[in-house]
Amino acid sequence: MSLRVLQAGLLTTVQDGGRPGHAALGLGRAGVMDRPAWRLGNALVGNTDGEAVLEITLRGPVLVIERATRLALTGAPIDARLDDIALPPWTAVDAPAGSTLRLGGMRQGCRSYLALRGGIATEPVLGSRSEDLHARIGPLGGRALRAGDVLPIGTASGMAPIHRVKASRWGVDPQPWFDFAMTPIALVPGSHADALDDAARRRLHGARFRVSASSNRTGSRLDGPALHLRAPLELVSAAVLPGTVQLPPSGQPIVLMAEAPVTGGYPRIGQVAAADLPRMAQRRPGDDVCFEAASLEQALARQHEREQRLRHLVQRVIDRGESR
Repeated sequence: MSLRVLQAGLLTTVQDGGRPGHAALGLGRAGVMDRPAWRLGNALVGNTDGEAVLEITLRGPVLVIERATRLALTGAPIDARLDDIALPPWTAVDAPAGSTLRLGGMRQGCRSYLALRGGIATEPVLGSRSEDLHARIGPLGGRALRAGDVLPIGTASGMAPIHRVKASRWGVDPQPWFDFAMTPIALVPGSHADALDDAARRRLHGARFRVSASSNRTGSRLDGPALHLRAPLELVSAAVLPGTVQLPPSGQPIVLMAEAPVTGGYPRIGQVAAADLPRMAQRRPGDDVCFEAASLEQALARQHEREQRLRHLVQRVIDRGESR
């Protein structure tokens, strides 16, 4: 009834939709960085309740699947072999008991997701199985996987016995959900956008930044031309959330990500459109990032349109999986 960790990979964590509703306690939502990849991975294996998955950063773990299950890999394309059989991405695969899953490096992107039928069934903390590395909260104490960890897999009904590795004959086209082209990230003006000097305004929407090696699940730090304010600001801490772009004294922007704190004291010069947050999450250290200006109305419309398409696709995937 478990998943045994032989090698942990670079940074592998258990994640689900996060734990909203605790900002008054100073606790952010956390959860998966790329929500469409998480939702589609769960749909491919027949999960319907937002089950927990493994979020894999840059290089994956080696795992022993001790109970037969169905799995799927979504997000960034990753080298994957199950008992020496290469696995297709964005496709459901039947995995027999005792098989070994070896996940290597990623050719593009930063984060892959391993969904399992029944999900990772660690004990929830404040309603979530997510490991929040920043707040040190989660079933494993807010830490990444280590060699020797054993993770329970949730029970799942309706599956035929599995005796060999078998991939489904169909999968999901990743193109609409994984950004292979480094297209601009939509940015809505923040509370302090008008405080930028003229040169900084031009650079914010015209220059290329590069994701720093010091980036993590809390924030993507961007290296590039320094941005400056017209005059210093005296600020008190105010609410921030994933996607908020802060400007520290260095002039190098920080895009807050899934483990963003609930308040921050740096100027808030922009807010990444929610529809583009998964694309931002897939930018790896060294990748370029550029921003394009968007209005709040445009950002909301894009989010609504993406959510409608995603819900429709998730339901189609679940229905097709049930009919096979």
